[in-house]
Amino acid sequence: MVENSGIRERILAVREKIFSSAARAGRDAAEIKLLGVTKTRTVEEMLEAVSLVDAIGENRVQEALSKKERWPSDIKIEWHLIGHLQSNKIRRALSFFDAVDSLDSVALASAVERTAAETERVVSVLIEVNTSGEGSKTGVPPGGFSELVDRIMESPHLELRGLMTIGPLTDDEAQVRGAFAHLREMAGDARRRSGLPLPVLSMGMSSDFEWAIAEGSTMVRIGTSLFGKR
Repeated sequence: MVENSGIRERILAVREKIFSSAARAGRDAAEIKLLGVTKTRTVEEMLEAVSLVDAIGENRVQEALSKKERWPSDIKIEWHLIGHLQSNKIRRALSFFDAVDSLDSVALASAVERTAAETERVVSVLIEVNTSGEGSKTGVPPGGFSELVDRIMESPHLELRGLMTIGPLTDDEAQVRGAFAHLREMAGDARRRSGLPLPVLSMGMSSDFEWAIAEGSTMVRIGTSLFGKR
C-alpha cells in the first residue's frame, strides 16, 4: 500500500459527488457503478483502491496482463478493457479480462466471436460509440451502430450489456451533455431493436461524470480524480 497516497480520501469524495449528482437527477446512486481507471497505476495503488471501487478499467492489454500476473489471487474484482482492442491481442485479452467495453466495429465483433467460440466462453461487451464525431476518438460512428448491433446479436459468444462513449473534449456543458444524451437515445433504440435490457451506459470521466449521471450514466470511468495526476 502507498503511504499517505490520499487515494481513499479521493475515492470517498468521488462517491459523495456520485451520490449528490444522482440525487439532483432523481436517481438512486446505487445503480451507478464506479470503475477505477488504472492505466499507468501501480499494483500497489490499485490494491489500495480495490475495496472502494466496483471494477477496474485498463486501456492496454499488455500493461494489464503484467499487472494481472502480480495480482493477489484472493482479491477479486472485475477487470474491464476500456481501450481499443487490436485484433492481434484478442486472444490475450480474453484470457483474463472479464469484459470488453470497447467493441467498435463489425470486424472486431466477428474476430472476438471467433476467438471466444474456441474456448466456448461468452464475453460481456459494450459497444463504444463515437458520439462526439471527433476524429481522435475511437468508437463506431452512429451511422454504423445498427449494423454492429445486428452482428453482435448474431454472435452466440457475445453478450451485449450496453453502450459506452467518451464525451467531447470541451468545457461546454451543453455540448458534452448532448453527446451523453445521444448515447442514451441510441441505447433506447437498441433495446427496441434487440429486445435486450442493455442496462449499462458507460459514460463520464473525471471532468464530466456529474453531467453524465444527469444524462443517465450507470457506469463512470474515473482515473485522475481517484489516483491523482499521473
